[in-house]
Amino acid sequence: MRLVIACFASALLSSLFTVWLTSENSTAVALAQSGTGLEFPSKPVFNDEKPVVPQTRQQRPEVENASFRMTNEEAISVAVYERVNKSVVNITTQAQGGGIFFRNVPAEGSGSGMVIDTHGHILTNFHVIEDANRVEVNLFDGSSYEASLVGADPVNDIAIIKIDAKQDVLHPVTLGESSQLKVGMKVYTIGNPFGLERTMTTGIISSLNRTLQVRENRTIKSIIQIDAAVNPGNSGGPLLDTQGSLIGVNTAIASKNGQNAGVGFAIPVNLVARVVPQLLQYGRVIRPEIGIQHVYETDAGLLIETLTPGGPAEQAGLRGPKVVSQRRGPFVVERIDRSVADLIVGIDGQEVQSVDDFLTYIETKKPGDQVVIDVLRDGERTRITVKLTGTAPRKTSL
Repeated sequence: MRLVIACFASALLSSLFTVWLTSENSTAVALAQSGTGLEFPSKPVFNDEKPVVPQTRQQRPEVENASFRMTNEEAISVAVYERVNKSVVNITTQAQGGGIFFRNVPAEGSGSGMVIDTHGHILTNFHVIEDANRVEVNLFDGSSYEASLVGADPVNDIAIIKIDAKQDVLHPVTLGESSQLKVGMKVYTIGNPFGLERTMTTGIISSLNRTLQVRENRTIKSIIQIDAAVNPGNSGGPLLDTQGSLIGVNTAIASKNGQNAGVGFAIPVNLVARVVPQLLQYGRVIRPEIGIQHVYETDAGLLIETLTPGGPAEQAGLRGPKVVSQRRGPFVVERIDRSVADLIVGIDGQEVQSVDDFLTYIETKKPGDQVVIDVLRDGERTRITVKLTGTAPRKTSL
């Protein structure tokens, strides 16, 4: 009997122990599967050693070693700039300002220009260096030179100045052709707007054969209109085609405030090419002289006001106003009788409507040429042949 009770007690204790173990294991599994992220480290957490953090292997992004690619349009722009930028110069000027009650104060100006040969000749606008007492030219390498005036043509706003620089820093621009230009063609300008040297802008030819007034009663014909940005300081800089050849000289902008408004103008290179050789040789353009100093524009034609005494027109028989003297009591009064003056209505068979038309045609001739002037005299049309003369070169200086 005691043996049976002992066996039963032993079995009961064994069963209770098994139940306890099963309960402990269930708790551990529940904690591990609960997603709490709790772990039981094999070492105490408060020790001097830092716990080891497992590292995941990260993939580094692959960097392509591909060369930079430009579009065809960008490549052309870069090529044009690299070809021409060393030809462009920055021009600064000083002129004495002031008046009766003020001391003369130097007034500074700036513009652009371009090297045209290895002798130091620089092409720019006349208005850039007009009235300047001192002209300074800065080249691409930062070197600076004082310039002297070689020649100027105020009528066409063109001037040539010269610096004494070594040939290895002089990179002449390549002359292009402006007679074959078309509206819509791509163009480039390089200049010094606001003193920012050798700045490049791009655009297109917006129109051709514009007329630009540069002096009283005088205009430049065949002007190129562009939409490339042209700002103060760009005057005298080159207008270039896609080959990097010179097709014009930037000269003006159409703006109410003097800033770029998308309308710029350039003198065509073919006109420049006709003028520059005379500026280099004579210092000025040798224009044919007809000997008519002043006319009045009327609806019917050009009424002669003043003839050059002994000039070609007077020698040919053209007539101006007549001074008539009248006695009024003890006084002699003189008056001008314009009714006897010739009214110019044509030249070489072409109708004349303005002073600019007349002078522009004369400039297509050379000294020694003859022109036939159509005039109205005493109500009748008369033709008079005039032989043009030339004026002697005049010395130019700053």
